[in-house]
Amino acid sequence: MEKPLGFKKLMHDIRYRRHRFRQLLGIAVAILFTLTGKPVPVLFQAGAVIALIGVSIRLWASGHIKKDKALAVNGPYAYVRHPLYVGNIAGGFGLALAAGQWWWTIPVFIVFLLLFYPPAIQKEDKKLHRLFKEDWEEWRKNTRALIPNFRPSKENRSGKWSFIQSLRQNWEPVIALFVIMCLYWLFLKL
Repeated sequence: MEKPLGFKKLMHDIRYRRHRFRQLLGIAVAILFTLTGKPVPVLFQAGAVIALIGVSIRLWASGHIKKDKALAVNGPYAYVRHPLYVGNIAGGFGLALAAGQWWWTIPVFIVFLLLFYPPAIQKEDKKLHRLFKEDWEEWRKNTRALIPNFRPSKENRSGKWSFIQSLRQNWEPVIALFVIMCLYWLFLKL
């Protein structure tokens, strides 16, 4: 059976395969916020701090993940099941705030989150459960999806972080640099 092409396929994919567009649309939203931003000093400062915290969480998480090979339960994964998403949420919210036009950037960002993150979390949890079965079930009992548990088990708190792994798994240092460049562009508009 032949797959539909063009606009029809795009609409089908947006409706049924949104996950394919999450990163591309996230980058597009960040660029939109940056190019149209009219930063206000107080909002910019608060937003920049929140965005940099988000970037830091993503860098920390990406250096611990061993995609589909081992269940990551140490480092940030001892506190929350989806620290990369927590970092995205903080980073996106911070960038929306730093842009200075919170009355439209925050609602746009919330719509983006609601469209993409619940299905992404559900899909990823199913995949991890399928791959790691009982280990995942045990970890899930003690670790919430997005709200950190500030008292993880002692054996899961630490773990070796790797810059190379962070770069190899998600190109995370490049994403961090992209967010810093967006913040810098907004800073120049102050």
